[in-house]
Amino acid sequence: MSNAPVFEIDPKAFWSDPYPDLAKMRATAPIAFVPQLGATLITRRNDIFENEKKIDVFSSDQPNGLMTVLMGQNMMRKDGAAHQAERRAIFPTVSPKTVQNVWKSKFEAATSDILSRLHPRGTADVVADIARPISGEALKAMTGLTNMTWQEMDRVSQGMIDGCANYAGDPQVEARCHDCTASIDAHISARKAALINAPDHSLLSVMMQAGLTDHQISANVKLAISGGQNEPRDAIAGAVWALLTHDDQLAAIRNGGATWLAAFEEYARWMSPIGMSPRRVAKSHNANGVAFQPEDRVFLMFSSGNRDSECFANPDAFDIFQDVSKAISFGAGPHFCAGAWASKCLIAEVALPMIFEHFKGLELAGDAPFGGWAFRGPLQVPVRWQV
Repeated sequence: MSNAPVFEIDPKAFWSDPYPDLAKMRATAPIAFVPQLGATLITRRNDIFENEKKIDVFSSDQPNGLMTVLMGQNMMRKDGAAHQAERRAIFPTVSPKTVQNVWKSKFEAATSDILSRLHPRGTADVVADIARPISGEALKAMTGLTNMTWQEMDRVSQGMIDGCANYAGDPQVEARCHDCTASIDAHISARKAALINAPDHSLLSVMMQAGLTDHQISANVKLAISGGQNEPRDAIAGAVWALLTHDDQLAAIRNGGATWLAAFEEYARWMSPIGMSPRRVAKSHNANGVAFQPEDRVFLMFSSGNRDSECFANPDAFDIFQDVSKAISFGAGPHFCAGAWASKCLIAEVALPMIFEHFKGLELAGDAPFGGWAFRGPLQVPVRWQV
């Protein structure tokens, strides 16, 4: 185990709001061992930015990690040539060109249908009624699992997310995760014949065309679902809430003084839907006076780095006018999120502008509680609008 200073947390309070503890760690113990998480946390932005690139020390290859055990070894849990080979194989699905030429129109069509059906109601929960189906329909198209409902897409994604964050070892959480991964495998098997006869730009199709093994295909589709449903869902709902609670910034966007992209990127910095990324220490290493030992578990705390006062002028506030160029919301090293372009398109070019355009007089209709630290988002965002 590393010799980092020990920092104790209350797990329930940390899940409810990790930011006070993370601020204390940055100030007093920027690299700290948290016994309740069984990991050493790196909390300052520049330390994360520097060390994430040291894959020979802080390895993504984690044979005993929850993601690998529960979902299979995907490209996110590989380093070097093995990681790059699978990343290249999926690039035809997630490239900026494909996102604009193939996926954007599908995002727009699905979002328009969802919002049009909701409009007569005059009220909704942004999380459950708007963001979940928008994210789910987008992911159905991109993965190629068009035989799956958006409701099932959301269920299996949440089940895997819960499983990957199940550091307490809850057997019921693990069982739900296994049920969800089995559902994904069944849907993959049912789609393969059609994609052999009519290949397309979907993730499943391009991996089949690239000759990846069944194991690689299964693991990487699960990775895409675990990251491609919950994080866009949480970012859409959270950004809507943030703009509705910052009228001046919403007005600036509507008046052309700011952009939807700025709102999304600032929200992703401020509330970090992906709060951390785990690493396994591959060899002895010293960093900032802390001696790491092989097999230590390390958490790169993106959420903490994104609120580092050394890097951001107004770190604890939602401020779309501040410089977010140092944000590490999508990672900082070779594992920079492959879906970043699709995420920006779905949220900043489609979901946010269409939601505010469709629903005139959109306003909050109740409290919006948040939860999570490894993955964080609003639990509900009740709204109403003019009918």
